[in-house]
Amino acid sequence: MSLEVRFFASLREQVGVSEITLDAASIKTVEDVWQLATNGQAIPDNTLCAINMDYVRLDASVKDGDEVAFFPPVSGGSV
Repeated sequence: MSLEVRFFASLREQVGVSEITLDAASIKTVEDVWQLATNGQAIPDNTLCAINMDYVRLDASVKDGDEVAFFPPVSGGSV
């Protein structure tokens, strides 16, 4: 299975790369993608995840050719 993985904003800085390609048959979920791509780092609270530009939960299934993206939580400005 081959997946494109992208990290945005502070997550890109934390992980040290903006994108990678993973090739592993053991990947089943978005959480598996995070674990493999980050060498087991803990995923920050409220991280947003997407498969092919659709937001999903960490337990969402991935399939060959998917693009998986991770975004830090969005914070708003003052009202």
